[in-house]
Amino acid sequence: MSKEPSGGKPSLLQRMRQSNAVVSFLAVVLSLVVGGVLIAVTDEETGAAAGYFFSRPGDMLAAAWNAAGGAYAAMFRGAIFNYQATGFGEMFRPLTETFTMAAPLITASLGVALAFRAGLFNIGAQGQIIIGAGLAAYVGFAWDLPWPLHILLVVLASMIGGAFWGGLVGWIKAKTGAHEVILTIMLNYVAVYLLAYILSTPLMQRPGSSNPVSPIVHDSAKFPLIFGSDYRVHLGFLIGILATWGVWWLLERSTIGFELKAVGANPAAARTAGINTTRATVIAMVAAGALAGLAGASQVNGTEYFVTNGIAASIGFDAITVALLGRSNPLGVFGAALLFGAFRAGGVAMQSQTGTPIDIVLVVQSLIVLFIAAPPLVRTVFGLNARRKRTEAAVENPPTPENQPPSSSLTAGSSL
Repeated sequence: MSKEPSGGKPSLLQRMRQSNAVVSFLAVVLSLVVGGVLIAVTDEETGAAAGYFFSRPGDMLAAAWNAAGGAYAAMFRGAIFNYQATGFGEMFRPLTETFTMAAPLITASLGVALAFRAGLFNIGAQGQIIIGAGLAAYVGFAWDLPWPLHILLVVLASMIGGAFWGGLVGWIKAKTGAHEVILTIMLNYVAVYLLAYILSTPLMQRPGSSNPVSPIVHDSAKFPLIFGSDYRVHLGFLIGILATWGVWWLLERSTIGFELKAVGANPAAARTAGINTTRATVIAMVAAGALAGLAGASQVNGTEYFVTNGIAASIGFDAITVALLGRSNPLGVFGAALLFGAFRAGGVAMQSQTGTPIDIVLVVQSLIVLFIAAPPLVRTVFGLNARRKRTEAAVENPPTPENQPPSSSLTAGSSL
């Protein structure tokens, strides 16, 4: 039977137990377990079986398992793979829906994560998405251009809008010291009401309509569909992949990324080392806003094709959760965005097929945030704290000939 090393360098298994990635994974698992309990508690059949629990406890347990298992199975069929479908294309359609839902969330979450790495708490992704979406829609319906050029200008317009909205926060913070959380929250409200006002003016209101809705963008401004007209996955998902690689390269391979991380780790030490912290703050918020603005283009030119007051939905706030779950690592953020995209796509199927309220998805997402914010709780639930303490004690006090217990052979000899 193999043993974990009692001293020296921790083993691979010990490092995995102590890693943040494992804690994030276990936080998701724990959230799904608690969500399953809530599904079972609110299920009518489970409640009916609970009335005679002491006479036949197996009925209630079976009903609870069927309720939670059925809900999560429906979510899986709606988000990953529909094994009940007849055609091959229909089986994988749920996965393409997950990609579609994740497309705007990827870039928005990367913007939040980039700001995190620079020591900034960007709560303003919602407003940056709205401004980016507004400019992307305007360029999409007001300009009549050839397809490749039109798409390029739509993307640039969304990035410029988001970059301006985010850079404004960075500039004010760098010049006045105002806290970015307050600034971004207030600018979220400004963006919401600014868009509502513009949608009521001839500049963006759809002709012949009294509702606050923009005209539909031209076909040349719509993101092309990656897998054809039968699926909704569009160019925005590929942009999200490229953005993930770009942010990784920026943080891990560029001088600017090193400066951003240095400022985020210790602004005073970075300033002492000669790094312009004011410049780094502005650059971080400009880049974060540009990434969030891309999410607006994915929404408008990828799926909706017009702008309303609710164009950003809750993407900007979900992006904070995704960035936390991904530990502000670009690859981790990408995976977390796919997970939340699966929650969105699968939640609809779960509600339609089993009657489970889609609000349970929001509960699971909220629980993920709760558990991510409390790693000791997750470690305690899964028994990782005890192992971690034993490992640290073994490293601090490695075995020596003086404190080692006698071997089994010596003990046996002495007994003889």
